[in-house]
Amino acid sequence: MRKFVVLFAVLALTSLVGCVTINVYFPEAAAQKAADQFIGSVIDQGTAAQKNGAPAAQDAQKPAEGGPSASVIDLLIPAAYAAGTPDLRIHTPTIDAIHARMSKRFRESLQALLDEGAVGFTQDGLVAVRDLSAAPLAQRAGVKSTVAAENADRNQLYAEIAKANGHPDWQSQVRETFARLWIERAHAGWYYRDSAGGWKRK
Repeated sequence: MRKFVVLFAVLALTSLVGCVTINVYFPEAAAQKAADQFIGSVIDQGTAAQKNGAPAAQDAQKPAEGGPSASVIDLLIPAAYAAGTPDLRIHTPTIDAIHARMSKRFRESLQALLDEGAVGFTQDGLVAVRDLSAAPLAQRAGVKSTVAAENADRNQLYAEIAKANGHPDWQSQVRETFARLWIERAHAGWYYRDSAGGWKRK
């Protein structure tokens, strides 16, 4: 009788998991939170580091490892659904390496190009050259390579975040969320492309 009860409970939980995972919707609120955290750590900490003359700190809010052993229901039902408010994973060795490169590039060259108006944000989550002549003559030769390196990292970032969360199909939605947040977090005076493709200044 006891074996029957345990078997019934496992079958019921398995059925529940099937119901939960049939429709896995993109967690927009969690994506916004993750994008805001990532972008803020690049832009705000990078800006603070430039002002203070110190390197920007890597985002320390990484998911805790270890912890108590999971119960049967924790093993069968993803933690994101059990919690009710899913988080989007933005910390893996690959993502953290991208973050480090982007933060370093922002401090060393990208922020100055944004401040000068030589470069701006686009609607697809990338950066683009807006006015090469706005950059100091000595920096102009490196503008295109900076933009290319930044865009390569951003493209990889969106793909890696989707992959890290077990849904490579979320890549376009991750990109859209980040694209919106890059523009929202842009500083006054920076440029961005509007939906019609024209440049606007914040």
